[in-house]
Amino acid sequence: MEFLYNYGLFLAQAITIVAAIVAVIVAVAATAIKPKSDRGEIEIEDISAHLQDVKHQFEAQVLSKETLKQRQKDQKKALKAENKGEQPEKPHLFVIDFNGSTDANEVESLREEITAVLTIATDKDEVLLKVESPGGVVHGYGLAASQMMRLKDANIPLTVSVDVVAASGGYMMACVADKIIAAPFAIIGSIGVMAQIPNFNKILKKYDVDYELFTAGEYKRTVTMFGENDEKGRAKFKQELEEVHTLFKDFVVGNRASLDIDSVATGEHWYGSDALKKGLVDHLQTSDDYLMSKSDSHKVIGVKCSIKLGIVEKLGLSLSIGADRLLLKWWQRSQTPIK
Repeated sequence: MEFLYNYGLFLAQAITIVAAIVAVIVAVAATAIKPKSDRGEIEIEDISAHLQDVKHQFEAQVLSKETLKQRQKDQKKALKAENKGEQPEKPHLFVIDFNGSTDANEVESLREEITAVLTIATDKDEVLLKVESPGGVVHGYGLAASQMMRLKDANIPLTVSVDVVAASGGYMMACVADKIIAAPFAIIGSIGVMAQIPNFNKILKKYDVDYELFTAGEYKRTVTMFGENDEKGRAKFKQELEEVHTLFKDFVVGNRASLDIDSVATGEHWYGSDALKKGLVDHLQTSDDYLMSKSDSHKVIGVKCSIKLGIVEKLGLSLSIGADRLLLKWWQRSQTPIK
């Protein structure tokens, strides 16, 4: 029995140490993925043309020859009228994807994509930003939200769609939009702040390892991974979290004044249907449905910034993405009931 106890204790310690090493590797990798000088290349996709191709292929397989022939005549007539200027040019719907990681490194691409849109967009156009993120670092998602504010400052209508999840920092981004649409079972909200850190002080003490930390300033460090934390440091750290939470709530209210912020800023999340009732979103709809509803009235253009990375950056990005996907899957499974 004592053997099993000692073995279990050893196994727990080993898992803790391995987890700490993985965390360090991911942190180092995340710092390596920032491009040094290349801002990347903007890629443009004609989504309207793609939708038309799909439509034509399907019509050719399903419709009768007579019906198909008549539709083709009508389409050619409409295109001819448009080319002659008899019909006004369609406004643009610019589509941007943001699949956010915990360190929000995707903001580097987002800022370039928004800058590209701002070079030609007018207030007749619209931007659809497809957000998928469970949240992450405050400063990263704060910057992402600030980039989106540039569109609003330019009076360009901004719609955010959430098909899967926009929680915490993801919702910080979403709330900037003029309109938020969400799938019925998308995860929305989680207006809260959290921080967690393992502490190995007891293990170090057991093996007579001293850990010394030197600081200048009473609160330069409040809690650490290897030192012995005290109640004063914990209280200060908790105070800082509360301050960030207050900033988060103020930001949400500033963008969605009709929200009852005290009822939704509890750190809880809601599915799309309930989020609609609470005012966190404006409409239940998938991004696919929204694009199709706009395809006749707008020219739909996808905008993506591809940043070139070196070998080291690619390796760091792969490690970071792998860790984020693992965390996202774990988070979603822990939050989502299985039917």
